[in-house]
Amino acid sequence: MWSKGSQILYREVTHGKVWTAKPVTVIRDAPDLVALSMCRDTPWKVCAPCDAATDLLHCKADLSPWRLDDAVWGRGDTVFLIAPGKAHAVHVLWDAERRFVGWYVNMQEPIRRTSLGFDFLDHELDIVVSPDRDWRWKDRDHLEQAQIIGSLSPEQARAITQEAQQVVDDIARGVVPFDGSWNDWRPPSDWTIPSLPDGWDQVG
Repeated sequence: MWSKGSQILYREVTHGKVWTAKPVTVIRDAPDLVALSMCRDTPWKVCAPCDAATDLLHCKADLSPWRLDDAVWGRGDTVFLIAPGKAHAVHVLWDAERRFVGWYVNMQEPIRRTSLGFDFLDHELDIVVSPDRDWRWKDRDHLEQAQIIGSLSPEQARAITQEAQQVVDDIARGVVPFDGSWNDWRPPSDWTIPSLPDGWDQVG
Protein backbone atom coordinates (compact mmCIF):
# COMPACT_ATOMS: atom_id res chain seq x y z
CA MET A 1 0.00 0.00 0.00
CA TRP A 2 1.14 3.54 -0.74
CA SER A 3 1.26 5.99 2.15
CA LYS A 4 -0.54 9.33 2.15
CA GLY A 5 1.52 11.96 0.34
CA SER A 6 3.42 9.46 -1.83
CA GLN A 7 4.03 10.73 -5.35
CA ILE A 8 3.27 7.93 -7.80
CA LEU A 9 2.30 7.25 -11.41
CA TYR A 10 -1.30 6.78 -12.65
CA ARG A 11 -0.88 5.36 -16.12
CA GLU A 12 -2.86 3.96 -19.04
CA VAL A 13 -1.28 1.08 -20.92
CA THR A 14 -2.38 -0.47 -24.22
CA HIS A 15 -0.70 -3.34 -26.07
CA GLY A 16 2.26 -3.20 -23.70
CA LYS A 17 2.91 0.50 -24.28
CA VAL A 18 2.19 3.62 -22.24
CA TRP A 19 -0.89 5.49 -23.52
CA THR A 20 -0.99 8.25 -20.90
CA ALA A 21 1.10 8.90 -17.78
CA LYS A 22 -0.05 11.15 -14.93
CA PRO A 23 2.09 11.95 -11.88
CA VAL A 24 -0.24 12.05 -8.87
CA THR A 25 -0.15 12.23 -5.07
CA VAL A 26 -1.77 9.58 -2.90
CA ILE A 27 -4.60 10.76 -0.65
CA ARG A 28 -5.63 7.28 0.44
CA ASP A 29 -4.70 3.72 -0.47
CA ALA A 30 -7.00 1.23 1.22
CA PRO A 31 -8.75 -2.02 0.27
CA ASP A 32 -12.02 -0.15 -0.33
CA LEU A 33 -10.72 3.06 -1.94
CA VAL A 34 -7.76 4.48 -3.80
CA ALA A 35 -7.85 8.29 -3.89
CA LEU A 36 -5.29 10.20 -5.97
CA SER A 37 -4.76 13.94 -6.39
CA MET A 38 -3.65 15.57 -9.64
CA CYS A 39 -3.13 19.28 -9.27
CA ARG A 40 -3.37 21.96 -11.90
CA ASP A 41 -0.18 22.62 -13.92
CA THR A 42 1.12 19.06 -13.46
CA PRO A 43 3.29 17.95 -16.42
CA TRP A 44 2.14 14.63 -17.90
CA LYS A 45 2.25 12.52 -21.07
CA VAL A 46 -0.69 12.21 -23.45
CA CYS A 47 -1.19 10.07 -26.56
CA ALA A 48 -1.49 11.62 -30.00
CA PRO A 49 -1.79 10.12 -33.49
CA CYS A 50 1.24 10.45 -35.73
CA ASP A 51 -1.11 11.43 -38.56
CA ALA A 52 -3.65 14.17 -37.85
CA ALA A 53 -6.21 12.31 -39.97
CA THR A 54 -5.97 9.15 -37.85
CA ASP A 55 -8.61 8.29 -35.24
CA LEU A 56 -7.21 7.80 -31.73
CA LEU A 57 -9.35 4.66 -31.34
CA HIS A 58 -7.35 3.03 -34.12
CA CYS A 59 -4.14 4.04 -32.36
CA LYS A 60 -5.32 2.58 -29.05
CA ALA A 61 -6.16 -0.68 -30.84
CA ASP A 62 -2.58 -0.64 -32.19
CA LEU A 63 -3.88 -0.36 -35.75
CA SER A 64 -2.18 2.98 -36.45
CA PRO A 65 1.07 4.58 -35.21
CA TRP A 66 0.95 7.08 -32.35
CA ARG A 67 3.26 9.00 -30.07
CA LEU A 68 3.33 10.49 -26.57
CA ASP A 69 3.38 14.28 -26.27
CA ASP A 70 4.29 16.47 -23.32
CA ALA A 71 1.28 18.18 -21.77
CA VAL A 72 0.35 20.25 -18.74
CA TRP A 73 -2.81 19.55 -16.74
CA GLY A 74 -4.68 22.72 -17.67
CA ARG A 75 -7.90 21.81 -15.87
CA GLY A 76 -8.40 22.60 -12.22
CA ASP A 77 -7.35 20.26 -9.44
CA THR A 78 -8.76 16.75 -9.86
CA VAL A 79 -9.18 13.82 -7.48
CA PHE A 80 -9.43 10.30 -8.90
CA LEU A 81 -11.54 7.97 -6.72
CA ILE A 82 -11.24 4.27 -7.57
CA ALA A 83 -12.69 1.28 -5.76
CA PRO A 84 -10.23 -1.61 -6.35
CA GLY A 85 -11.83 -4.27 -8.51
CA LYS A 86 -14.41 -1.87 -9.99
CA ALA A 87 -14.27 -1.03 -13.70
CA HIS A 88 -14.64 2.73 -13.34
CA ALA A 89 -13.17 5.78 -11.61
CA VAL A 90 -14.95 8.90 -10.39
CA HIS A 91 -13.11 12.18 -11.00
CA VAL A 92 -13.94 15.01 -8.60
CA LEU A 93 -13.47 18.28 -10.48
CA TRP A 94 -12.67 21.89 -9.54
CA ASP A 95 -12.03 24.90 -11.74
CA ALA A 96 -8.95 27.14 -11.68
CA GLU A 97 -10.43 29.14 -8.77
CA ARG A 98 -10.96 25.90 -6.80
CA ARG A 99 -14.74 25.95 -7.17
CA PHE A 100 -16.35 22.52 -7.35
CA VAL A 101 -17.75 21.95 -10.86
CA GLY A 102 -18.97 18.34 -10.77
CA TRP A 103 -17.87 14.77 -11.35
CA TYR A 104 -16.65 12.81 -14.35
CA VAL A 105 -17.05 9.04 -14.39
CA ASN A 106 -14.46 7.22 -16.47
CA MET A 107 -15.32 3.63 -17.40
CA GLN A 108 -12.02 1.75 -17.35
CA GLU A 109 -10.26 -1.46 -16.49
CA PRO A 110 -9.82 -2.21 -12.78
CA ILE A 111 -6.54 -0.70 -11.63
CA ARG A 112 -3.42 -2.86 -11.41
CA ARG A 113 -0.63 -2.18 -8.91
CA THR A 114 2.88 -1.65 -10.27
CA SER A 115 6.19 -0.67 -8.74
CA LEU A 116 5.47 2.93 -9.85
CA GLY A 117 1.78 3.24 -8.95
CA PHE A 118 -1.30 2.02 -10.82
CA ASP A 119 -1.99 1.01 -14.43
CA PHE A 120 -5.31 0.69 -16.28
CA LEU A 121 -6.89 1.34 -19.68
CA ASP A 122 -9.85 3.55 -20.52
CA HIS A 123 -13.06 1.85 -21.73
CA GLU A 124 -14.32 4.77 -23.88
CA LEU A 125 -17.73 5.35 -22.26
CA ASP A 126 -17.98 8.24 -19.77
CA ILE A 127 -20.59 10.03 -17.65
CA VAL A 128 -20.52 13.79 -17.04
CA VAL A 129 -22.25 14.81 -13.80
CA SER A 130 -23.09 18.39 -12.78
CA PRO A 131 -22.98 19.61 -9.15
CA ASP A 132 -26.76 19.10 -8.89
CA ARG A 133 -26.28 15.46 -10.03
CA ASP A 134 -27.81 16.00 -13.45
CA TRP A 135 -25.89 13.68 -15.77
CA ARG A 136 -25.30 12.83 -19.42
CA TRP A 137 -23.49 10.14 -21.39
CA LYS A 138 -20.24 10.99 -23.15
CA ASP A 139 -18.52 9.07 -25.99
CA ARG A 140 -21.18 6.40 -26.49
CA ASP A 141 -20.15 6.53 -30.16
CA HIS A 142 -16.58 5.63 -29.12
CA LEU A 143 -17.88 2.49 -27.41
CA GLU A 144 -19.69 1.50 -30.60
CA GLN A 145 -16.69 2.26 -32.79
CA ALA A 146 -14.40 0.23 -30.52
CA GLN A 147 -16.58 -2.80 -31.21
CA ILE A 148 -16.52 -2.18 -34.96
CA ILE A 149 -12.71 -2.13 -35.10
CA GLY A 150 -12.45 -5.10 -32.72
CA SER A 151 -10.75 -3.51 -29.71
CA LEU A 152 -13.79 -4.37 -27.55
CA SER A 153 -16.03 -7.40 -27.93
CA PRO A 154 -19.84 -7.14 -27.72
CA GLU A 155 -19.61 -8.98 -24.37
CA GLN A 156 -17.12 -6.44 -23.04
CA ALA A 157 -19.28 -3.56 -24.25
CA ARG A 158 -22.31 -5.02 -22.46
CA ALA A 159 -20.34 -5.36 -19.22
CA ILE A 160 -19.12 -1.76 -19.53
CA THR A 161 -22.65 -0.51 -20.13
CA GLN A 162 -24.01 -2.52 -17.19
CA GLU A 163 -21.41 -1.08 -14.83
CA ALA A 164 -22.13 2.41 -16.14
CA GLN A 165 -25.83 1.91 -15.41
CA GLN A 166 -24.96 0.93 -11.83
CA VAL A 167 -23.05 4.21 -11.52
CA VAL A 168 -26.07 6.10 -12.87
CA ASP A 169 -28.13 4.48 -10.11
CA ASP A 170 -25.55 5.65 -7.55
CA ILE A 171 -25.77 9.18 -8.94
CA ALA A 172 -29.56 9.17 -8.60
CA ARG A 173 -29.32 7.93 -5.00
CA GLY A 174 -26.60 10.42 -4.08
CA VAL A 175 -24.24 7.83 -2.62
CA VAL A 176 -20.54 8.55 -2.00
CA PRO A 177 -18.95 10.41 -3.69
CA PHE A 178 -22.08 11.92 -5.27
CA ASP A 179 -23.23 13.03 -1.81
CA GLY A 180 -20.78 15.94 -1.86
CA SER A 181 -18.47 14.39 0.73
CA TRP A 182 -15.38 15.15 -1.38
CA ASN A 183 -16.44 18.57 -2.68
CA ASP A 184 -14.48 20.59 -0.11
CA TRP A 185 -11.33 18.47 -0.07
CA ARG A 186 -8.08 20.37 -0.42
CA PRO A 187 -4.48 19.11 -0.60
CA PRO A 188 -2.21 19.85 2.35
CA SER A 189 -0.30 23.09 1.85
CA ASP A 190 3.09 21.32 1.83
CA TRP A 191 2.26 19.02 -1.08
CA THR A 192 4.27 19.80 -4.23
CA ILE A 193 3.58 19.11 -7.90
CA PRO A 194 4.97 15.64 -8.71
CA SER A 195 6.97 14.86 -11.82
CA LEU A 196 7.26 11.75 -13.95
CA PRO A 197 9.46 9.20 -12.14
CA ASP A 198 12.37 7.37 -13.72
CA GLY A 199 11.09 4.42 -15.69
CA TRP A 200 7.68 5.98 -16.32
CA ASP A 201 7.71 4.57 -19.88
CA GLN A 202 8.71 1.00 -18.98
CA VAL A 203 5.95 -1.62 -18.97
CA GLY A 204 6.28 -5.12 -17.58
